[in-house]
Amino acid sequence: MIKFRLICAQDHDFEGWFRDGATYDAQSAAAEICCPVCGDTAVRKAPMAPNVIGSRRAEEPPPAGESGAAGGAAAAMPSDLHEALLRLRRHIEDNADNVGERFPEEARRIHSGEAEDRPIYGQASTEEADSLRDEGIDVVTVPWLRQH
Repeated sequence: MIKFRLICAQDHDFEGWFRDGATYDAQSAAAEICCPVCGDTAVRKAPMAPNVIGSRRAEEPPPAGESGAAGGAAAAMPSDLHEALLRLRRHIEDNADNVGERFPEEARRIHSGEAEDRPIYGQASTEEADSLRDEGIDVVTVPWLRQH
C-alpha cells in the first residue's frame, strides 16, 4: 500500500491509500478519485515529505478507515459520505435510465426535443461533459462508487 497526499481543484487537501502508484495513475486517469469534501474528481498529488521510519520502529498501519481493498476514492472518504454517495447511486439507478456510453448523444437528443424528456445517467468524458454544459445542457458529475 502507498499513501499519497492529494489536493482537488478547490484546494481541499486529503490522503488516499492505493495498492501502488500504477493503481493511483489508473484511478486518476479514469476520474475515480474524488475529494471527500466537495466530490471534485479533478484531483492531483500534492507535495509531501517522505515518511522515514527508524530501524527500531515497526511500520505503523494506515489509520482506521483508510485501508483495505477499496483503495482510491473510497479509502480517503469518511464512511458517512461514502454511504451517502452509495445511497445517491442507488437512487439514480432506481429512478433514471442507464444510457451508458451514449450519454452525451442522448442528453443532446433530450435537450433538443428529439427524445422523451426523462432522467438519464451514463458515462461521459470530462471534455464531453464540459461540451454539454457549454451547450446549455445541465450535467452533474457524480462520484460513482462501487457497491460492496
